[in-house]
Amino acid sequence: MITEVPYAPGRNAPEGGGTRIGVDVTFLCMDRPPPGIPPALPPGYSIHQTFRPGVAWYRALYDAVGQDYCWWLRRVMPDAELARLLCGPGIAVHVLYDGSEPAGFCELDSRYAPDVNIAYFGLLPAWIGRGVGQAFLHNMVARAWGLRPAVLRVNTCSADHPRALPNYLRAGFRKVRTLHEVWTIPHALGLVPPARLRLA
Repeated sequence: MITEVPYAPGRNAPEGGGTRIGVDVTFLCMDRPPPGIPPALPPGYSIHQTFRPGVAWYRALYDAVGQDYCWWLRRVMPDAELARLLCGPGIAVHVLYDGSEPAGFCELDSRYAPDVNIAYFGLLPAWIGRGVGQAFLHNMVARAWGLRPAVLRVNTCSADHPRALPNYLRAGFRKVRTLHEVWTIPHALGLVPPARLRLA
C-alpha cells in the first residue's frame, strides 16, 4: 500500500513540460484509536524512528518506495527546503526494517495539531506482497495515536497501489470525500505515469 500526500491539484510543471494525469484523491480520517493492540510484525522486522534524516538518505528511500506511484512532490523540493522540513518539529520518519535492511517507511506529520496526518506510507517494491504491510500500517496507526491527536488523517489516490484504499479502510479509517485532480508530472523526473491515468 502506497500513499503520497498532500496532493497539489493544478500544480504546473517546471520548465521542460510534463505529463498531465487525472487522479481521484480519497481523503480518509479516523476519529478514535482502534480497539485492542496492533498485530505483531513478522519475525525479523522492526520499526525505528529516524531523527533528523539526511536529505540524500531520505530521497533514496522516498524514490525507491514511490517510483511506481507518481511520487513527485518531494523530488522537486529543493534540498535546503527538504532539509528544513525533515529536521523541523512535527515531522517524524519511521522506517520498517527487515533485519538491517529498510523495507518501507511512514512519515507522520503533526504540524497541524491537534490533527496528525500520515503523510507518506509505503513499502519498497521487493517487500510488497510479503504480508508485512498490514502489520506495519496498524503499528503506525498506534504510534500516531500515541501523539494524542483529535483526528488521524490519510489520503490515497488512484495512482497508488490498488490495495492502499482497502487496507486503510480495514485499518479503521473512513472515507470523508473523493476529489478528481489533474497533476502535471515533470518530464525531467523520469517517472512514467500509468497509461490509464494520462490525459490527452
